[in-house]
Amino acid sequence: MLYLIGIGLYDEKDISLRAIEILKSADEIYVEDYTNFYHGNLKNLSEITSRNITILKRNDIESGEILYKDALLKNIALLVPGDPMIATTHSSIILDAEKRRIKVKVIHSSSIYSAIAETGLMIYKFGRTTTIAFPYIDTIPSSPYKFFMENSERNLHTLMLLDIDVEDNKFLSINQGLEILLKLEKDAKGNIMQKATFVCCARLGSDDAIIKAINGADIEKILNFDFGNPPHCIIAAANLHFIEEEMITRFY
Repeated sequence: MLYLIGIGLYDEKDISLRAIEILKSADEIYVEDYTNFYHGNLKNLSEITSRNITILKRNDIESGEILYKDALLKNIALLVPGDPMIATTHSSIILDAEKRRIKVKVIHSSSIYSAIAETGLMIYKFGRTTTIAFPYIDTIPSSPYKFFMENSERNLHTLMLLDIDVEDNKFLSINQGLEILLKLEKDAKGNIMQKATFVCCARLGSDDAIIKAINGADIEKILNFDFGNPPHCIIAAANLHFIEEEMITRFY
């Protein structure tokens, strides 16, 4: 059996009792460390479960051999920051495992897709999610602005994830993400940012989480704010329901 186990948004305290029960009986436990920054203490998890935890890099996951080689006869667990089904990488793992006749069980956990409801924005009013990527040389991918514009036309909120590179310890900050959006809008000769409300979130689910809301016309005022460590994300809100307005007011 191969278990894909979500370990939650922030640290080792987010893992579920169901997950701990499975880990205590697992033959081998691995954790991937490239789809998100994880602030938990793996040593603490090892002590709780009385099992060693081995870190796997992207190549280890994508080749699959470490995960699949014993999963027909043993219980193998892969720990994933957040929820295991958010990254498409893990869908590939399930398909590859089942082709090898390996049974797969998913243990869900908290993720950014549930945590953003803390802002007060209604989940069912979100449109397509986009990612603001690191600029490549002088090129900035324009898809985030395109999806923001499409969602805005449909009166839907836009969740913008920010690019990360765990192996090189790099992350795109909220400040950089907003600057990229401003440049993309200038290049597109658009004006939707002026009309939107932006909700900036850092480390949702942690004790020092930050949520700050700002009107699009005032974005320049927040560009020098220090949001601290990742993970960060930006939400561009569409027209607000009166309950959303009241909730958002707490974060200005």
